[in-house]
Amino acid sequence: MRGYIQLYTGNGKGKTTAALGLALRAAGAGMRVFIACFMKGRAYSEDRALALLRPAVTVKKFGRACFVRGKPSLADVAAAHRGLKAAEKAIASGTYDLVVLDEAAVAARIGLFPVSALLRLADLKPTRVELVITGRGAHPSLKKRADLVTEMREVKHYYRKGVKARKGIEQ
Repeated sequence: MRGYIQLYTGNGKGKTTAALGLALRAAGAGMRVFIACFMKGRAYSEDRALALLRPAVTVKKFGRACFVRGKPSLADVAAAHRGLKAAEKAIASGTYDLVVLDEAAVAARIGLFPVSALLRLADLKPTRVELVITGRGAHPSLKKRADLVTEMREVKHYYRKGVKARKGIEQ
């Protein structure tokens, strides 16, 4: 089966959720999945659920336990570069059918690494590997390179009414 490059971007909710849904489907079909989480070092509710899918699904975190605001720190940059190396190894290993680079588009946008690093990973991708990249503000070159681009657009969100992230729904 031929693998494609999928990109989930935009300012609406659901990019990571869509990628995790695809990972669930792939695992259910007997495929092996690698998920690299950029900029996400803290634990989220989905981590417990994904742990139940081991060894079909492997999740690695490459971020600190806080959001990156303003100029990224050296620790943020180092974590992102470790993530790129792990993603490259996963893509080239022949072990995984689906590789998800969660929040990688944002990581490139804020300068944790250049967008060219993601394009290089896309070029290294063996034909059979499906590659999914998520994150707001995807660079136009990523959109051009991807085979499938879904742009999540916020129409209405209860966050605007002051509703904080809820466990099990947004976190």
